[in-house]
Order: sequence, then structure tokens, then C-alpha cells
Amino acid sequence: MKYKGSRGGDMSKDLSGLPGVGDKTLEKLKESGYDNMMSIAAASAGELSAATGLGTESANKIIVGARQKLKMGFEPASEVLKKRGLVGKISTGSKALDVLLGGGIETQAITEMHGAYGSGKSQLAHQLAVNVQLPKEKGGMGGKAIFIDTEQTFRPERIQQMAESLGLDPKKAMENIFVARAYNSDHQVLLAEKAEDVLKKENVKLLIVDSVTSSFRSDYTGRGTLADRQQKLNRHLHRLQRLADVYNVAIYITNQVMSRPDVLFGDPTAPIGGHILGHQATFRVYLRKSKGDKRIAKLIDSPNMPEGEAIFRLITEGVRD
Repeated sequence: MKYKGSRGGDMSKDLSGLPGVGDKTLEKLKESGYDNMMSIAAASAGELSAATGLGTESANKIIVGARQKLKMGFEPASEVLKKRGLVGKISTGSKALDVLLGGGIETQAITEMHGAYGSGKSQLAHQLAVNVQLPKEKGGMGGKAIFIDTEQTFRPERIQQMAESLGLDPKKAMENIFVARAYNSDHQVLLAEKAEDVLKKENVKLLIVDSVTSSFRSDYTGRGTLADRQQKLNRHLHRLQRLADVYNVAIYITNQVMSRPDVLFGDPTAPIGGHILGHQATFRVYLRKSKGDKRIAKLIDSPNMPEGEAIFRLITEGVRD
């Protein structure tokens, strides 16, 4: 069965019949990574023009043609519900946390976890990279993972420990995780683009960015650079969402927090990234440390789940209740 994109339509590789697409244009599109209808339909005219060298008018015609072929207009809510059936869920390893998130980390969505150092964001990233490999009946998707590491947090030893505790072959589990270290924000953005090549070839069901804001914070310092930083971060997040939609993968991103001295009552920490990250993330969860190995997860924002809290543990075996 071919995966149908979240906005409807067959993800057919056949681009013939699109207006203004001859053999040369077809070659340009495929060379630039636009090798299926959904990838073209989800692009903007400027984006397609810059990638292929086509004129903006020609790019616009091709995009309109792709959208018409995919029937990307209005449809009854009942049809949207049917398409929601394609959404997969990856277990976090904790039933309480899964319930809070509505069954686990969703595909076609960006799940953001923010919290202070040691709150469990990166540990959860490692756990998900292992859990996604499990069969569906055990909370996985029988797929692979991509891990973009911006803070040198990835530890293969943890993958080994977590895989062994779940009865998986540690060596095979590590081979199913594609890791790249991002050295700055430009490199991070490039790796998100390169991830598409892996998504086309491999059965990847999870893309992790740990952390999404770290390199942006270090590259753009001072108030004068804030607008540039936010625009670039916005484009990066939209790119991740597009990958989630086109390839039916789950996007898990971690985020740092900053202290707000103006807050007199309650928790003075706030996530980095401002409104741009707040609006783009489908699910937002705040993680904080409790006693010993316990962690508290608070669901701050979700399109379909109520706000609430869940307690889970971080032990040698991984994330547990």
C-alpha cells in the first residue's frame, strides 16, 4: 500500500501530466529532490524556483498542477478522520506519559520537550530511537530513526542498554539509527534537508533534533540578531513539519529553557524559541526533575489532549513508569 499524504492524494512518483513538465524539467525536479507529487504540492513557488532554477511563474504552475492532481481542496471532516487512521504512535516507554500524549509520540506532528539540564529530554530521545524499532503491538512502528545531535548528547552506550532491556539485538538497534552531529545552525538546517535523502531510501519513522535551539542561540547573540534568528528557525521548523507530512514520520525535538527573573510566583523557567516554536510544535511538554529517578512531564499544548501531568522514571534500562 502506498502512503497517502496527510492532506490527501497518492504519493505517486509519476510526475507526468503536470503542466510545463517536460523531460528536462522532470530531470531538474528529481535532481533537486522533488520526485513525488506531495513534495511538489507542499513546496512554495520561491522554494521550488530556487532549488530547480525554474522561473517563479513556471514553478507556480507546476505546484498548482500537483495540488489539483492530489485534490488538495476542501473535504468533509469524515475524510480527514479516515486519514488520521494513517497516523502512527511511538511509545515513550512509560504508560503514564503515553496516556498524557494520547498514545505516544505521533507521526505527522512535531513533539517538543523542554526543560532544564537533567530533566530527561535527551534520555527520552534515546528511548524513542529504540522504541520506534519495536513492532506495532509493542508500541513501536517497526522503523528506523534519524538523530540530529547539536549538543553532543548522543550516546551509543545508552542505545545498547535500552535495546538489551527490550530484548532487541543492540548491534542491529544501533545500525537502525542514523546519527549526524550539527556544528552550527547552518549545518543543522542542511542536515534536515539531507535527512530527506535517508527518508526516501530507508524505513525511517522518527526524526530527532536534540536540541533544536542550541546552535541558533550560540550563532545569534544580542537583540539585533533576534529577527534573523527567528526567521531562520521558522523556516527550519516548517521544513521539519513538511518532512513529517510527506513521509509520515514523527518529529521529536528538545528545547532549552531560560530563567525569567521577572516571574515572582511559580516556575521562573520559560522555553527558548518564542512564539514561533510555540505555534509550530504540535505537542509541547515541560519536563522537570523530581525526587531521585522520578521526572514530571506537564502537557502545555496539544490539539486534542487536555493539559495534565504524568510521572515517569529514568533508570538504567531507560524510560519506565
